Amino acid sequence: MRERKAWHTNGFLAALIAVAALAAAVYLFISSDNLGWGSAGYVLAAILILMSLVLFSALTIIQPNQAKVITFFGNYKGTITDSGLWLVMPFSSKSQVSLKVRNFNSQKLKVNDASGNPVEIAAVVVFKVTETARASFEVDDYETFVEIQSETAIRHLAAQYPYDTYEDASAISLRGNADEVSNLLLSELQDRLMVAGVEVMETRLSHLAYAPEIAGAMLQRQQAEAIVAARQKIVDGAVGMVESALQQLENRGIILDNERRAAMINNLMVAIVSERGTTPIINAGTLYN
Repeated sequence: MRERKAWHTNGFLAALIAVAALAAAVYLFISSDNLGWGSAGYVLAAILILMSLVLFSALTIIQPNQAKVITFFGNYKGTITDSGLWLVMPFSSKSQVSLKVRNFNSQKLKVNDASGNPVEIAAVVVFKVTETARASFEVDDYETFVEIQSETAIRHLAAQYPYDTYEDASAISLRGNADEVSNLLLSELQDRLMVAGVEVMETRLSHLAYAPEIAGAMLQRQQAEAIVAARQKIVDGAVGMVESALQQLENRGIILDNERRAAMINNLMVAIVSERGTTPIINAGTLYN
């Protein structure tokens, strides 16, 4: 079902006519006998009251960023999105639909990621209604529909990607690629909510963490990986420093044989890489004694 514009016209004139007709009907009921109109006056008064009731039933007020869906005996006649007082089809049903931007903050969902690890995940969904006919007639309650479909999409997305990638840094992960994951969630949600006439404006992960039962173990793993990465950085720097030291000795004419060269490299690597201050050992003899 597609949204279309319902017939409507300025309601202020209609309201003025309805009030005047009602006042005239009251006057005729009171003064009909004095005017000599008799029963004709009462009939005219009844007609005026009926006309005012018809006009009042056709009046509707629309606030800014709201819409009224007009139905007449079960038939969809259109939607009015212009704010103000309007005259529409008499005795029609007028359902109000908000066009304001809304936020939906999902609950913390416990899901197994692509690696099988239990994680907690939640997201914020920003949406608004763009097709009032679909929001009113295609689903029972579009707000509940948005909530259920959002949580379903979050579960489906979390199960497709790991929480973090340890071997392949270029692979998409929930923690390392938050923007890409949010865009994927937005695209999937838009496909799901199109039937309800809802436009998803933004999605963003609001909570992401390992489940409590494995959080401690995963923290130890992350710490170990950080230590390994730091050690690798230190070793790479130490190798460069040793190479530079040996090159400077050779440039100054100090030539070391293979055994002395190996001993010097060993001492320099220990001194640079060690976490604690090294204690020098003075060799009073030679390397060969």
